[in-house]
Amino acid sequence: MKEKIRTITEKECPLEIAVNTISGKWKIPIIWHMNAGKKRPCEFLREIENVDRRVLNQQLKEMETDGLIAKKSYNQLPPKVEYTLTELGQKLVEVLWQLNEWGKLLQ
Repeated sequence: MKEKIRTITEKECPLEIAVNTISGKWKIPIIWHMNAGKKRPCEFLREIENVDRRVLNQQLKEMETDGLIAKKSYNQLPPKVEYTLTELGQKLVEVLWQLNEWGKLLQ
């Protein structure tokens, strides 16, 4: 059985689990930008307006813990880190595209 993700408690339904997993001001923009391919933290800072480095790092860590993204660290100087979507993260992108289409109906 898959290990429980960070946000799950025994009494939550699947929808609550999903919403808790993507809750956070920057998580959806992070996933959206990662859909184009692997990203380094400095790229997120350039591409997502007003994101704070500390908050970005916290949200990336949570998303990694939840299995949405994978982190690859390179043993070099200066240190290099890249993030990619996992299979679970790629499935979330599909859902976000559908949610985007639904949002258009509200405009």
